[in-house]
Amino acid sequence: MGSGGCRHQSSARYHSLWQISRSYNSICRPRSFLFSTKNTLKIYYERLPIDDSELRLYHKVFSTTESEDIFKTLKLKLDWQERRINLFGREVASPRLSAWYGGRPYTYSGLTWPKRDMPRELIRVQLEIEKITGYRFNTVLANLYRNGEDSMGWHADDEPELGLNPIIASTVFGATRRFQFRRKDNHRDKREVALTAGDVLIMGAACQTHWQHAVPKTKKQVGQRVNLTYRWIF
Repeated sequence: MGSGGCRHQSSARYHSLWQISRSYNSICRPRSFLFSTKNTLKIYYERLPIDDSELRLYHKVFSTTESEDIFKTLKLKLDWQERRINLFGREVASPRLSAWYGGRPYTYSGLTWPKRDMPRELIRVQLEIEKITGYRFNTVLANLYRNGEDSMGWHADDEPELGLNPIIASTVFGATRRFQFRRKDNHRDKREVALTAGDVLIMGAACQTHWQHAVPKTKKQVGQRVNLTYRWIF
C-alpha cells in the first residue's frame, strides 16, 4: 500500500479504515469520497487504498430499520445448510451456514451448489445494490455466522465460472465482524475493515487475482450475522 494519504488517527473516528499491520497502529484515510443517490438520500463510498485493485465501501445503503428487517427475514426464510468442504485435503464441516441462489450452479472447495430460483427478498437487495453501484449480478452466496466461532478461511473468489477479474458485491446484516485481506504473494501484507449492517463492499477488478479475504473467529461476544455476496456467473 502506498504512503499517500496515510496518517496516524484515532480508530474510533472512522469505522471503516484499514489496520495496516498488527505491528503498527496506523490507519489511512480513504483516498476519495464519491456520491450516489438512493431516492433523495446521498450514499457515499470510500475508495479504500489497496494495491493492484479497487475496493469501494458504500456506507449504510440499507438503513438500520431496513437492515434489521432484512436480517430477520433472511434468517427465517433462506434454506440454510451446513455443507462439507475440502480443506487442505480433508473433508470438514463448513464453520458457518450457507445458501446459494441464482440461475447458475457454483463450485468451490469441492462443493457444488445447484442453480435455484432467487427469492424476492434477495432480488430486492440485489436491485438496490445494482442501482447504487452500476454493476450487474445473477447469483448470490449467503452465509450465516451464528456466533464468534463461525468464520470464513482465507480464499479468493477466482473460480473459472466467475470469469476474469470478477466483481463481487458483499453486504452485511446483523452483527459487525472484521473482514480481512492479505496479498497472495506476501501473506504478511494484511489489511482489515469492519463491515457494519447495511454497508456494501465492492471487490473490484483484479482484487481476486492479487488478494485473499477472510472473516476470522473472534472471542468477543457477537451477535448473528448474515452476509450476502452477489456475483456474475457465466
